[in-house]
Amino acid sequence: MLRKESKSERERAFIENGSRVLEKLVSICNGKPIPIRNFSFAELSKATNNFDPQLFICQVRPYQWYKGYLEGRTISIKRGKSDRAKEEVFTDLAFSAKVSAHKNVLKLVGCCLETPIVILVYEFVGKGTLWNRLVVSGEQMTRQSRLKMAREIANAISYLHTAFSRPIIHNNIEPQNIFIDCHGVPKLTGFSNSLIIPEGETHVKDDSFDSYDPKFWWTMRSACPHYRKTGCITEKTDVFSFGNTLLQILTKNTMVDPVILAGELRGAGVEQQIQAVRDLAFRCMKEEPMERPTMVDVTKELRRIEKSIP
Repeated sequence: MLRKESKSERERAFIENGSRVLEKLVSICNGKPIPIRNFSFAELSKATNNFDPQLFICQVRPYQWYKGYLEGRTISIKRGKSDRAKEEVFTDLAFSAKVSAHKNVLKLVGCCLETPIVILVYEFVGKGTLWNRLVVSGEQMTRQSRLKMAREIANAISYLHTAFSRPIIHNNIEPQNIFIDCHGVPKLTGFSNSLIIPEGETHVKDDSFDSYDPKFWWTMRSACPHYRKTGCITEKTDVFSFGNTLLQILTKNTMVDPVILAGELRGAGVEQQIQAVRDLAFRCMKEEPMERPTMVDVTKELRRIEKSIP
C-alpha cells in the first residue's frame, strides 16, 4: 500500500498534476474545455473503505481497479501502482475525457490530483474485463452475445478513427482493456498508449520502439507485424489488434468455444456465421496493412454477420 502523504505533499502533487493534466487536455482536446471533476484523496479513501481488498475488481498491469460508493452512486476507481503509470495516466485521462461520449467507451467521471500518481474515477464496471469473462470466470456467453459485443467494440474503435478531425489510434486493444458493465455492454478503456495521427500524415513513428528492448517483448508477441518491422503506428494497427481480440471472443484461444454452440442447432447457417467471423478476424490480421479492412468496414461486416442469423 502506498504511504499516506502529508498535507504539503498533497498540495504539491495537486499543483504539479493539475498543470500536467491541463497541458495534456490542451494538446489532445484542441484546447476545448472539458469539465473533469476533481476528488480529494479523502473522498476516494472513504468511497473504497480505504481501498479495501474486498472492493478490488481486478488488476490490469500497472493499475488496480476498485469498486467504490460515492454520493449515492457506484463508481470504478483506477489506481496506478508503479512509476510506469505515473506518466501514462495523463494521456489516459485526456483521451478518456475526449471520447467518453461514446456509449461503448468507459465514461470518465473525474480524478484525484493529490497523489503522486493521479487516480482516475470512472462509471461502474460491474463484470470486470472481457479477459476475465472469457478466460477466468468461465461465464457462458452465447453466440449472439459474442457477436453483439464484437460489433459494439468495433463501433467504438471506428468512432476513434472517424469522429474527429484527426484519427485517434487506441494502440492497445486487447480483452484486458475492455470492461463489461452490469448490463453486459462492452466499454473500451486503457488509453495510456493512445495517440493522434498528425494532420497530413498517415502514421506516427514510435521513436522509443526497439525490438531488442525487454520492455517490448510482451507487446511483440501479439503486435502488428508492420509495427514490429518499422515501429510505425497507423489506423491499421488497431485493426490488427481488433482482429486478434475478435478471434479470442470467438475461440477463447482454443478452437471455437463449445459454449457458442451449446443449445444451438448446428445447422449450416450457424457454421457459416462462425466461419464468416473467423474469416473477418484473419482479414484484420493480414500482414500487409493495406490488405486489412478499415474499422468502419469491419463494423458493417459484423452487423451483416450478426443479422444473417437472429
